[in-house]
Amino acid sequence: MTIKKFPKGFLWGAATSAPQTEGHSLQNGKSKTTWDYWYEKAPEKFNERQGPANTSNLYEMYTEDCKRMQEVGLNSYRTSISWARLLPDGQRVNQEAVTFYRDYFKKIKENGVAPIINLFHFDMPMWLMEKGGWEVRESVSAFAFYGKTAFELFGDLVTDWTTFNEPIVHVEMGYLYGYHYPAVTDFKKAVQVGYHTLLAHAAAVKEFRAVLPKGKIGIILNITPTYTRSASSADQKAGEASDLLNTKSFLDPAVHGKIPQALIDLLAKHQLTPQTQAEDAELLKNTVDFIGLNYYHPRRVQAPQNPTLPAQTPEDLYEPYDWPKKRINPYRGWEIYPEALYDVAMMMKNEYNNLPWFVSENGMGVADEERFMDEKGMIQDDYRIEFMIEHLNYLHKGIEDGSNCFGYHTWTFVDCWSWLNGYRNRYGFYRVDLEDHYKRSLKKSGLWFKQVSQNNGYDV
Repeated sequence: MTIKKFPKGFLWGAATSAPQTEGHSLQNGKSKTTWDYWYEKAPEKFNERQGPANTSNLYEMYTEDCKRMQEVGLNSYRTSISWARLLPDGQRVNQEAVTFYRDYFKKIKENGVAPIINLFHFDMPMWLMEKGGWEVRESVSAFAFYGKTAFELFGDLVTDWTTFNEPIVHVEMGYLYGYHYPAVTDFKKAVQVGYHTLLAHAAAVKEFRAVLPKGKIGIILNITPTYTRSASSADQKAGEASDLLNTKSFLDPAVHGKIPQALIDLLAKHQLTPQTQAEDAELLKNTVDFIGLNYYHPRRVQAPQNPTLPAQTPEDLYEPYDWPKKRINPYRGWEIYPEALYDVAMMMKNEYNNLPWFVSENGMGVADEERFMDEKGMIQDDYRIEFMIEHLNYLHKGIEDGSNCFGYHTWTFVDCWSWLNGYRNRYGFYRVDLEDHYKRSLKKSGLWFKQVSQNNGYDV
């Protein structure tokens, strides 16, 4: 037996978000988010009508959960602040929220865990959505004010921050594919939403530099490498469009401080150029200290067969390609392709100045995990352990080849609520029993992860 060792100080952790764990969704001074509003209007859209009201009840159980972090060997942990909880109307600070978050962050640290705190995880406050949300320029200054407020209130406890989790998701799901509120399909609106989100990120980074000059700030992106069907010029062109829209749109400005010219040209060609202001280019020069990259599955594309031009949807630029050799997680319908983590590592090394980065999410969602429960009540989730080992093997190879990766975070620590999917698929190191007061119980993967963290590596 030999051990694959990782760099000294490597972060072994887990990730989650406020709306997916806290509960108390409309209590303790918190105002509505788009999720609260949508569940109120259309509960039938949500798996088993599992809404955002209680989720995993962390608001009441965080003290015990912070101890559980130590029990599975976490040395770092990413979660988010709820904008609608901290600033219920966008201006007024909710003091109860301040008390809650300060105690939560203190208890994370007391258990030997470093908090990485994110500002936005798909949870748009309804007061801003009623004004147009990310479609309107006001969202940029509103988010910057929120960020400044959070940095001032919690900067003595938290040194590592991120602005957004997977910003491309609220663009795609809300304005292209209809899965998240407001569930519209409008490519031009989607581009404007993405542009304002990008400006909001840069504005928050600018505020961070003024408030916490000694801290570090990044952004969390779901980077799904694009693999083309073939080397044909048409397929390669489709792959380039996919990378521009899905990867370079946020990663290039975050690291290089500007939107790639090829993306500007592509949007102009298809009459999708967003409304801009002269000072925007200067604002985008506020770059990050590190990048978090979420990875679950690759993106495989081919040239579109019958595109509408100018493009009305991304599928007019590239179509999904069904690779016949794929392995699939049948519960999510996602391809399992751990090799991509090596490609991500090399991309960061070769194209993004070898900026420090970490795997900010990687995990396997499985339904009906009770099938794998032993006689003592522990879920024997060997499939999750195998999934992590496969991905860590390729990550380790990338690090050995010089990529500046400093951590690996799984999704997730405690089973959490997952938007329209509710609790259909479980990801956690701890099972949450929704029928028994949100009781937590450790899974086998948690024991394995503790050994990995303690050894800073694993047996091969």
